[in-house]
Amino acid sequence: MTKRIQLKVIDRRDFVLGAGAAAAVTALLSATAGKAWAKELSEVIKAAIGDAKPVEGKVSLELPEIAENGNTVPFAISVESPMTDKDYVKTVHVFAAKNPNPEVVSFYFSPMSGKASAKSRMRLATTQDVIAIAAMSGGELFIGKRTVKVTIGGCGG
Repeated sequence: MTKRIQLKVIDRRDFVLGAGAAAAVTALLSATAGKAWAKELSEVIKAAIGDAKPVEGKVSLELPEIAENGNTVPFAISVESPMTDKDYVKTVHVFAAKNPNPEVVSFYFSPMSGKASAKSRMRLATTQDVIAIAAMSGGELFIGKRTVKVTIGGCGG
C-alpha cells in the first residue's frame, strides 16, 4: 500500500507572513523569559533585611559619577561605628537597582574588624542607583544611595 504525498507550494506573501509571525512570537517569548529571571529590587531587599525600614545616615558610598564602562565600576563603602563589642556593624548589603540581579554583595563585620569599610568592583547594566544598607548590632538599619551614570552597560542590558 503506497501513500501519496502531496506537496503544496506556498507563495511569497504567505511565507513572509509566517516568518513575521514566527519572529514576533520569538521576540515576545525572549522578552517574557528575560523578565522571569530578573529579580525585583524590593523582593531582594526584603529577603536581606525583612520588613524593617532603614534610615538615612552613617553609610558612606563612594562611586564614580560617570562610569565609562559598566563592566567594572569601583566602589568603596564605610559605615560610622565605634566597632565595640556592644556597638558594631554586622552586615552591609549592596544593591544595584536596575541590574538583572540587583543583589551585588554583602560584607560581614565583627568588632574585631576594627572599622566597617570595604572596597570592590561591580558590574552595572545601565545608569542606576546603587544602594548600601548597613545592619547594626543593635538592630538599627542605615541606608546610603548614589546614582551612577553608565555609558556602556556591563550586564548585557
